[in-house]
Amino acid sequence: MCKIYKNMNELSRRSFAKQIAKSYLGVSALLYSSDLAARTTRVATARHVIFLNMTGGMTHLDTFDPKPENKEVMGETSAINTSADGIQLGHWLPKTAKKMHLASLVRSVNSNQGAHDQANYLLHTSYQKRGTIVHPSMGSWISKMSGKLNETLPDNVKINGGSGIIGAGYFESKHGPLPLGNPNAGIQNVKKSAYVGDDMYNERLSASKALNKDFSKTFPQKQVRAYSDLYDNAMSLMKSKDLEAFDLTKEPQDLRDKYGSDNFGQGCLLARRLVENKVRFVEVSYGGWDMHNDVFGNMETKGAVLDSGLSSLLEDLEVRGLLSDTLVVVASEFGRSPEIKAGRVGRDHHPSAFSTFFAGGGIKQGYVYGKSDERAHYVEENGVDVPSINATIAYAMGLSVEKTTYSPSGRPFKVSNGEPPILEILS
Repeated sequence: MCKIYKNMNELSRRSFAKQIAKSYLGVSALLYSSDLAARTTRVATARHVIFLNMTGGMTHLDTFDPKPENKEVMGETSAINTSADGIQLGHWLPKTAKKMHLASLVRSVNSNQGAHDQANYLLHTSYQKRGTIVHPSMGSWISKMSGKLNETLPDNVKINGGSGIIGAGYFESKHGPLPLGNPNAGIQNVKKSAYVGDDMYNERLSASKALNKDFSKTFPQKQVRAYSDLYDNAMSLMKSKDLEAFDLTKEPQDLRDKYGSDNFGQGCLLARRLVENKVRFVEVSYGGWDMHNDVFGNMETKGAVLDSGLSSLLEDLEVRGLLSDTLVVVASEFGRSPEIKAGRVGRDHHPSAFSTFFAGGGIKQGYVYGKSDERAHYVEENGVDVPSINATIAYAMGLSVEKTTYSPSGRPFKVSNGEPPILEILS
């Protein structure tokens, strides 16, 4: 066993020790640094989060962790300098490179999940997917723990989400995300029909409440409350003076063009409008990163879309004075293999080492934490488990990563499953 332990890399040894402690001692906090133990909560440096989710497994080598000295793994991608000294990005992101002085990169993320569904669930919840319980997403944790800043708008929104949205889990359903399939369409069906006057509308609401009163009192379960919450939230939103926050036509056309006419770029612009109107958490999904084939041909298009949307968002937030209290995160469920598969010229799933981008909301500027090896295959220094991404978000938002909440069945859970925040990237 000693021989096996010595042959492990730094991340494997740390994970191994933590699992032993959890299994035999029932603790994980004993393995934290003394600095973390004293600082499990701090005054919030962020009031909002924009989470850009690159679904499918974004290639880290071609974006945030190029290896210019290793042509074998780089293929057609070259590295370019950025506005931050000593930091390079893949050449597909020239606009983002000019904003790198605003951000930090974590180049040592590791996941124990290599399948999309399971890895995406871990990224959003900090927990492995189980058949016995559904865990809350990070946006739902923030909705529940941080509280509303705008009483009439939802405090958790997901843009470009398809089916399989990870929502409130065992929290009340009101903490789940409002899904918007198309950022250009805004919220549909939020105005009552023209033939329904105010008197008729109010009469119908009163009749509905009267009919449901006894049932709700007799069956006060979470699912019944969810039904009532749905109606209450919908009515609140219909009457909100801030409903225009969802209307992208209020933005100048030249700014919309700068973000990009695609759903991701427009989703980033909508995210900015929403945090400007005090929405707590906005996720914007951008799919198509599962590049088993033609990785470089795909990077030409996918990279350009990400580059325009991300760089425009950072600049827009900074100009409006919003970046200082808005945490922007670019993450993916795993990376892609250094090996470029012959024939199909693709990269396969790679959870052993990949990268995450952070900016704003108390994040250090122009900084890199962690290191992958010369092929970007394994973590070489300062390994980071996926739940620590959520711990960092929570910590920046002023939430305690050590606070325990309980599911309806009495099971204890923490926002990041006991993993620590990445304190080194916080200013």
